[in-house]
Amino acid sequence: MAIADTLESTTPSDSSLSDLDATRFLRRRPTSATTAGTESDTIFRPDIRGTHTSPPDHAAVNGLSPAKRFQEDNDRNDAVENPNLIETEKVSGEMAESRGEANSDVSAVKFAYRPSAPAHRRVKESPLSSDAIFRQSHAGLFNLCIVVLVAVNSRLIIENLMKYGLLIQTGFWFSSRSLRDWPLLMCCLSLPVFPLSAFLVEKLASQKDISEPVIIFLHVIITTTAVLYPVFMILRFDSAVLSGVTLMLFACIVWLKLVSYAHTNHDMRKISRSFDQGDVLPSSLDPEDPHNVSFKSLVYFMLAPTLCYQPSYPRTAHIRKGWVVRQFIKLIIFTGVMGFIIEQYINPIVKNSQHPLKGNLLYATERILKLSVPNLYVWLCMFYCFFHLWLNILAELLCFGDREFYKDWWNAKTVEEYWRMWNMPVHKWMVRHIYFPCLRNGIPKGVAVVIAFLVSAVFHELCIAVPCHMFKLWAFIGIMFQVPLVLITNYLQNMFQNSMVGNMIFWFIFSILGQPMSVLLYYHDLMNRKGID
Repeated sequence: MAIADTLESTTPSDSSLSDLDATRFLRRRPTSATTAGTESDTIFRPDIRGTHTSPPDHAAVNGLSPAKRFQEDNDRNDAVENPNLIETEKVSGEMAESRGEANSDVSAVKFAYRPSAPAHRRVKESPLSSDAIFRQSHAGLFNLCIVVLVAVNSRLIIENLMKYGLLIQTGFWFSSRSLRDWPLLMCCLSLPVFPLSAFLVEKLASQKDISEPVIIFLHVIITTTAVLYPVFMILRFDSAVLSGVTLMLFACIVWLKLVSYAHTNHDMRKISRSFDQGDVLPSSLDPEDPHNVSFKSLVYFMLAPTLCYQPSYPRTAHIRKGWVVRQFIKLIIFTGVMGFIIEQYINPIVKNSQHPLKGNLLYATERILKLSVPNLYVWLCMFYCFFHLWLNILAELLCFGDREFYKDWWNAKTVEEYWRMWNMPVHKWMVRHIYFPCLRNGIPKGVAVVIAFLVSAVFHELCIAVPCHMFKLWAFIGIMFQVPLVLITNYLQNMFQNSMVGNMIFWFIFSILGQPMSVLLYYHDLMNRKGID
């Protein structure tokens, strides 16, 4: 009723609409309304007085059609009131090309809002129907979700503060002996020795001073020592958890880079020998020196945000200093948010919970569900801080061009898609140095996938168990459990053939059954070991 009243109040009445007023009203109407009126005008056409007439072929009176009569009257009225109006219309080009069309449109305007005008003209879908949902903008619903999240989490923050008070402490992140963790600091500073050793081996190999079996043996010794040396240092000195995690992450990155460096140079030597035998050299290599061992390229590779070695990388033209400063500020803010959530929410939940595998099943389920929300927030903050902010900052400072550090993993329909998209540096390394070498050696695809997950599981366990001084194998089991989950989610996706169903299954497994359970297991055992409970 409100819409109808508005239309009636804005549309001139039939009794008061003169020829001149009708033309002026038409000028104020939008093109869409005029077009709609033109479509309805094919049904029947009212004259300017508001009475229905016959079709146009029955309209001639005294040798003039109603359109002609209306045109002459309209021209006279326009000329009397505003002699320059017609000329202005011709210059602007906004009116119809002929007076006959203008007359027809004026009649259509009067007809458009009558009760007899058709309200339904074509087939349309509801905005939320499956055929039209992805063609609509959902910005309003997104804003609603943001408002709901802010409201719900604000309540949780207030409730948590009222119940526990402010729990931000430094004991978990940096213990009283953190500043005395100099053995771990020295170990971290000594890690560049291993890339330097690998470079010396490759330099000797390029000069053909050592044989290929010796080269492989030396690289195995270097890469293995690069991991075992930090493990020994962390287990030898009872340091803070964060210090141990940081050192293990650096050690694992060095190991992955050294493996890629050795594997790539080994393959380049094979290509160089093939070139010497008359084979065609790939365009990616220098024809004058197909196997060029450069110390500068190694240093850049060890600093660059990639795990796959190659002699050169795509580069950007310059460094955006202001952009880097803004990203650093974001990094500091989101790191603080992540620490606040851990200290204020995750710690109390774990401290007030029983071991999930030793207590009541219903109680353990409630704890996992309660932990899933703050754990998901922490994980998202970690992803944003490391994969988006830190890696992009590093790439900008080094002018590293390829910044596809992740894909749209949040749209993953299966667990397999998630693992292929969320961590692109590791995924590219796995494909390049594990998966394809297995296939080239005749290993079936399924076994190659299991081997890739096995390597990932070992390093996940090292990065968590060693700093915590606990070898429970929860991380190892959690990663290897992804293999049957890949098969299950692929089967469900093929069965439902619906991306939304697969994506919801992925989020359910990822947010509730996966990480919260692992975090609760490790975190609870860590607190028990420290005597916090």
